[in-house]
Amino acid sequence: MEASNTAEHEKPWNSGKLPGTVSWSTASIIGFFTGMIYGGAKEASASASIDADVMLKLGSTPNKAKQYNLMRDAMERRFVKVSRGALVGGVRLGMFTAAFCGLQNLMAEHRGGVHDVYNVVGAGSVTAATFGLILPGSLRWRARNVLLGSVLGVVVCFPLGWVQMKLVEKANEDGGNSKRGGADGGGGGVEAAIERLEARVKR
Repeated sequence: MEASNTAEHEKPWNSGKLPGTVSWSTASIIGFFTGMIYGGAKEASASASIDADVMLKLGSTPNKAKQYNLMRDAMERRFVKVSRGALVGGVRLGMFTAAFCGLQNLMAEHRGGVHDVYNVVGAGSVTAATFGLILPGSLRWRARNVLLGSVLGVVVCFPLGWVQMKLVEKANEDGGNSKRGGADGGGGGVEAAIERLEARVKR
């Protein structure tokens, strides 16, 4: 009995998650890998000029050993640049996503479990302003980045928050319909089983 009572009172690890909010850990992982892909692709496209210089040097170098060394050095430099770009891009986007989703959940909790467009707009504005503040530059440049980031956060996150709320409402409606359909189907199955049992007893 004690074991069954304990099992009944146990809650799943994600039971405290408010409906409609995004898991910041999952979003951070997705943001990290997305940033890695973007950063690596950006550095790979930027290194095209290096490849052109290497090809010019190869054309003017008749020695095979020097050509091999030039190709090896170019490949090593390109690998280092792409790896560094992927890592930096992943860390930046992962941190931004973690801060954005974490602020959404925090604002929803402080507002008594209310999650709406204003949480998304506020989280986006604060996150963009914070990242604009930590960018390198003078104090005037950072103040400009904070103002621009807060405005862009509101402009970009308002339609995103509206779309997110519509998707949550749609998912809730579909979930309610499926639950009602399952309950109706279950009741019909029980009634059919009872009727079959009564027919056998009458025989």
